[in-house]
Amino acid sequence: MKFVAAFSTGKDSILALHRMVQQGHKPIGLIVMYNTMAKRSWFHGADKKLLKSISESLGIPLECYDTDGMDYDVIMEKALLEWKKLGAEACVFGDIDIPEHKMWDEERCRKADLIPILPLWNENREELVREVIGAGYKCLIKCVHPEKLPADFLGKIIDEKLLDDMKQYGIDLCGENGEYHTIVVDGPLFRTSVPYQLGEILKLEHVTAIELKIID
Repeated sequence: MKFVAAFSTGKDSILALHRMVQQGHKPIGLIVMYNTMAKRSWFHGADKKLLKSISESLGIPLECYDTDGMDYDVIMEKALLEWKKLGAEACVFGDIDIPEHKMWDEERCRKADLIPILPLWNENREELVREVIGAGYKCLIKCVHPEKLPADFLGKIIDEKLLDDMKQYGIDLCGENGEYHTIVVDGPLFRTSVPYQLGEILKLEHVTAIELKIID
């Protein structure tokens, strides 16, 4: 089956993509919702240069769709319709267990006449984190909620030791409640690693984030 993926650049969306490819399905594109005010992707804060590098490293076309947030639903539906015309039969999402998210995914796909697929749905959150790092993906902590995790975690690659350190803060290790967001920079689906270096730490409205600069 040919599919497009709603792609955040993070660990959950890469694991959903990984599972689909393992099952023999073909990704024809990645949809990234782009915050026109911040000039970065929504939630995970990737700029267009970083997104371009991720797309090239994966070898999968990636399209950014500009939205100020108010028209998020409409822009997503527009994106799905475009990919349907290009041959997509389904859209894959990395949502895990929040019912409202699943309903949103299904409604967007219904309007575009695509099959919604949620490969991680209703699975154990902590086990999913361990699965993605166990599969060999390098998940870098890009943003943290300042009231949940200290900025010391920014820029670090998640491994078993880091998960143990994070556990001491009493958070959901999967970050489903906004404790942190990741960007995946290498792993089995990547043809090459994303060539990055860590930049400055930014204190934004709701999160503390670290810049990733692409090495040309």
